[in-house]
Formats: sequence, C-alpha cells, structure tokens
Amino acid sequence: MSRQVFGSLAVIGTLMLGACGVIYTSPDVNPLAGDADSKVRVLEITPESVMVANRSSYQPKELPGIFFATAGSGSTPRGAGAVPEPVIDYQNRPAALETRVPPNLPDMPYTIGVGDVLLLATPQVGSTVEQLTGLLAASNARQGYTVQDDGAIAIPNVGRVQVADMTLEEAESRLFQRLVENQIDPTFSLEVSEFNSRRVSVGGAVRQPGVMPITLTPLTLGEALAAAGSVSVADIDVSSVRLYRDGQMYQIPLENLYSRSDLQNLELIAGDSVFVDTDYDLSRAERFFQQQIVLKQTSLSGREMALAELSTAINLRRADLNEQRANFTQSIDLDAVDRDYVYLSGEVRNQGRYTLPFNRRAMLADALFQSGGGIAKETGDASQIYVLRAADDVREFGAVTAWHLDVRNAANLAMASRFELRPHDIVFVAENPVTRWGRTIDQITPSLITAPVNALAD
Repeated sequence: MSRQVFGSLAVIGTLMLGACGVIYTSPDVNPLAGDADSKVRVLEITPESVMVANRSSYQPKELPGIFFATAGSGSTPRGAGAVPEPVIDYQNRPAALETRVPPNLPDMPYTIGVGDVLLLATPQVGSTVEQLTGLLAASNARQGYTVQDDGAIAIPNVGRVQVADMTLEEAESRLFQRLVENQIDPTFSLEVSEFNSRRVSVGGAVRQPGVMPITLTPLTLGEALAAAGSVSVADIDVSSVRLYRDGQMYQIPLENLYSRSDLQNLELIAGDSVFVDTDYDLSRAERFFQQQIVLKQTSLSGREMALAELSTAINLRRADLNEQRANFTQSIDLDAVDRDYVYLSGEVRNQGRYTLPFNRRAMLADALFQSGGGIAKETGDASQIYVLRAADDVREFGAVTAWHLDVRNAANLAMASRFELRPHDIVFVAENPVTRWGRTIDQITPSLITAPVNALAD
C-alpha cells in the first residue's frame, strides 16, 4: 500500500471519528456554550472584583465550645484564706546590722490565763491543839486549782468561777462574791502557784534553749538570755538577737544589746520568740520562726485540703473536656460532622475536595497550595484558572459566575490570597493547548491504525 493511500485512509478515519464524536473533548469554561440564554458569566479577578466577590454573606463553621473551655474557669477553692505575709525578707549581708526595737508597751499587771494553777488558802476551825499548830493547819487548808480551757476553776460547794484574763485582785473579788452567795466564810487568800499560761521561747546560740514562764515579775530580754545560759557566739559583729512578736521581726545586734541597758531591760510578753542568730543570711532564724508560724497558722491545713479538692475537680473536668474533644475529632475523621467544602477540578495535582476551616475564612490560595494541591505545571494552563460559583438566588437558578484568574504574571497570585472561597465553589484549572492536542493525538492514534485496516478487511 502506497504512502498516498495510507494518508488518505488516515484522513478518512479522522473524519469518521470526528463524525462519531470519539475525538477527545477537553473541559472548558465557555459562556457561549449551549443555547443563547447561557447563564455563565465570566468575570476577571481584579482588586475591585475581589471586594465584590467577598461581599457575599458567609459564616464559617464554628468549633464546639469545648475547644475554648478551660478546666479551672470560674472555680475558687473553698475555705481559702489569705496567704500569710513572709516573716523574713531576703537581704544581702549588711555593712552593719540594723537595730529594730519593738514599740514600748504600757505596764500591765499579770492576768490569770488557762493552765495557771491558783492556790486557795482558807482557815481551819478546830481544837485548841490544832489552833496552836496553825501553820500546819493552814498548810492543810491550801488547795490548788488549775484554770481550765473555759477560763474557770472548779471549787467544791461553790461551782465554776471564771477567773481567766483577770488580775489577782479581780479574781479575789469574784471569788469573794461567790463565797458570800453560797453562804461560805469568805476568809481566804489567793495566789498563783504555777505560771503556765504566759510563756516565752528562747533559742539559737544559747547554752540552754527552752521555754520560760512570765510570772508576776516582768521578764526582760536580758533575764531571759541569762536564764538560757547566756549567749554563745564566735563573732559578735554578725550576731544579733531577733524577736518575733505578733507576726513582726525585730532585731537587736549583740554589740548594741551589751552596751545599752534599755535594750537589756526590754520587757517580753506572752508569745514572744527570742532567737540568737550567728549567721547574717538568717537561715537558722528562718527555720526557728517557721516552727512558730506553723503553730499559729494551723488554718492553712484547711486551705491545702481545699486546693487538693479543687485540683481533683480540675483534673476530672480536664479529662471530660479531652474526651469530648477526642470524640469530636473522631467524628471529623469519620466524616460525621457537617462541613463546608470547595472542590478542585481540572489540571490540579490532586482532584478532590478542600475542607473549609473552622472559625475563619479560606482564600483561593489556600485551596491551590495546601495539602499537595496547586496547578499541575506540566499540563495546567496558568492563564485559565476559574472559581465557579452558582447563584444563591432561586430566581437565578442555574446562573454561574466564573471568576477568572490569569497567573502567567505571577504578581496576580496576590489576588488569590485575597479572594475568599464560599461553600460549593469549584476551583477549575483548564489544560494548556499542548496538553489538549497531545491527548487528542493519544486518543485518535490507535483509531487511525485500526480504522483503515478494518476498511480494507471489509
């Protein structure tokens, strides 16, 4: 068969395939396709048209509130009190120790407190022999009574008598009145035999640390140190006596204490803590006073329990929130959550759908370049990128706006980062002419071979 005959057969086969509609037809956006009333409108994507396209109403899907809830919001620990002020502030080694003396207190007589033992002496009535031994009789009539936690002493045939926070004179007056009321001879004497309610603790660099009672005679700082075996320090220049009283720290350098009689005669009161410190960083004093703070701040244990309870509640709530978030995420993986989608078609690397994000609006650039998308550089036509958007108005049923973007000039890609996508948009990239021709050739080449052979066979 001659070359001329084969060429003629090829042309005839091409015409036959074209007549039968077998030749490859590529998709394209053509406003003139179909009837004269075509509803496809092509608009160029420009800065002005981007503003027009973005005016269409759209509210992105919202994430559930569980993704914004916190486990500890709106909760306060029950029974929480104010955190105590620090007793000792950090300070560097001073050039000279500062003297801080507590304010002077007015002279007050001793008042009876809980734990004190009162000695009540009453006369005995007996024989002449017994009266002659009056000293022995008086001794036998002396009876001690401990002030109990309610501030009272219990006397037989008299009952409970409140004496706490009274001076001896006031307590005698109260007891005299009760004896008279009970028709008992009010002849008696009253004294404190054991002082247990008013105490001062002395510690630190002393030979015999301990607790000392405050008696009818006021207790001074010098006497308390002397009773504790005096001070035993190696360097007097960095040593001081620190006094803790009512949550405040007072400091007296040892060199000042020994040179000033007014400091040695400083009167101590119940609850004072005296600490002789030989270290300028206060480490030993802090440990000592920490014990005093713990004793006076027992209510903090309630706060700790409240905080532990709150921590448990927060952990339970956090676990519940995490479970709800995991369930929602799993529902998304199973495609069981209503989402908004944009579809990618034409000459893109991966045809499919692009999910619009939660809580924000996606741009055309997001769909083109996210998750392996983008224009197929071998086959796509950079001048023919379209966003196909159907009209929402039922009166314009079937109307489609094709927003056209030409990125042969790469500067136009800036428009893609401003163009907002809407649900059901279709991003379409047309094929370039070479690809269209190549696919046509690939389709008709086998037909050009088989059609003439079949014709000759017939």
